[in-house]
Amino acid sequence: MWWRGLSTETVPVHRLKPDGSRTADTRTLAIEMPVAIEFNGIGYAVMMMSPRDLEDFATGFARAERLLDAGQVLGNIDVYQTEKGLILRANLPPEGAARVAERVRHRVAESSCGLCGLENLEQALRPLPRVMATSAATTAAIFAALSSLSNHQPLSRETGAVHAAALCAPDGAIRIVREDVGRHNAFDKLIGAMARGGLDWDGGFALITARASYELVEKAALANCPLLVAISAPTSLAAARAREAGLRLIVLARADSILELA
Repeated sequence: MWWRGLSTETVPVHRLKPDGSRTADTRTLAIEMPVAIEFNGIGYAVMMMSPRDLEDFATGFARAERLLDAGQVLGNIDVYQTEKGLILRANLPPEGAARVAERVRHRVAESSCGLCGLENLEQALRPLPRVMATSAATTAAIFAALSSLSNHQPLSRETGAVHAAALCAPDGAIRIVREDVGRHNAFDKLIGAMARGGLDWDGGFALITARASYELVEKAALANCPLLVAISAPTSLAAARAREAGLRLIVLARADSILELA
């Protein structure tokens, strides 16, 4: 299948300089394409994403959508090629299938006006589980992970256009990295890779090359992540949701300083 392992394409460009010179060149771009997700034969969502590690993504996305409970896995994950993109099909356990039907019912009701109504607001801000895991990572470990992350981002080095999410050991060693053009997709892929590989946080933490949006905070809480480190700033809702879930949140993680939310 042509899409497996295919993450970039090279295009012709013209390089323009202040002196008015113009030279022919090439540029490597990160591939972005639509991936339609179907659970148990029901169309659920279409994501614009990198066509790699899709089995990991399906698992992590199902966890983030609360369609899979902790310890559950997807069955029969298949990817189909079409002229316009890919179709990612997976089977959920019976209870997950019932949740898909309920979510789709809500989305049909929302289609004319977007997210609206009290019921939908409650769905958007459903209570988060308390994070029970703990991280043994020190400040030095976080700086160590920050300094080495770029060595584990081949797609980013080649294109400069993708995000990464990393599972880090307590000492800051990078254990797994997943990349994608979408920051949410990269984190879903990481969570999915951990679930499919039977891995846990084991006193470590997650490091993401993105701002700490509320969606990423929620994904971390649902995955029982004890510590989320983001290289950019948080939003007010992200900070509030992290406090609600008992998630330790470090932001603006740079080479010279990090900021931990109280």
